[in-house]
Amino acid sequence: MHTPDEAANDAKTPPPANPPQPAPLHPDRLTWLVLLARWTDFARSAVALPTDADGRRMRDSIADIITLQAVWFALQHLQELDPAEQALGLARAGVLIEKHEAAIRHRWASVPKGIEELIGDAKRQLAAVTSENEPQMNTDEHR
Repeated sequence: MHTPDEAANDAKTPPPANPPQPAPLHPDRLTWLVLLARWTDFARSAVALPTDADGRRMRDSIADIITLQAVWFALQHLQELDPAEQALGLARAGVLIEKHEAAIRHRWASVPKGIEELIGDAKRQLAAVTSENEPQMNTDEHR
């Protein structure tokens, strides 16, 4: 236990000249880890889904849902690719969105709201990234 004089001296002691710095946070990794944890939990929860028709449809849709979410996320980082790879990434994203949306719509007469929103998010992200890349892709085509 400190005496009042010792406490006063501690308060006057300057901080170290070079205090240790915490390791930097990497938002891209943090985001990926959060996303991965979220979808891992979602996939694990599938075993608890009811065995009725809706539960089976949801269980059968898990891979499609996770893929759509992954495409949405990847599209946000498309600019990190070499320009030559961006067009290929956009094409693949379009194919994946079409494929997994079709599989979901085939299973569900009325797609649940959350899944419908995910499909819309993926399509909007693809449209936004495509429009951002069109001027560059047109320039690359004329070289």
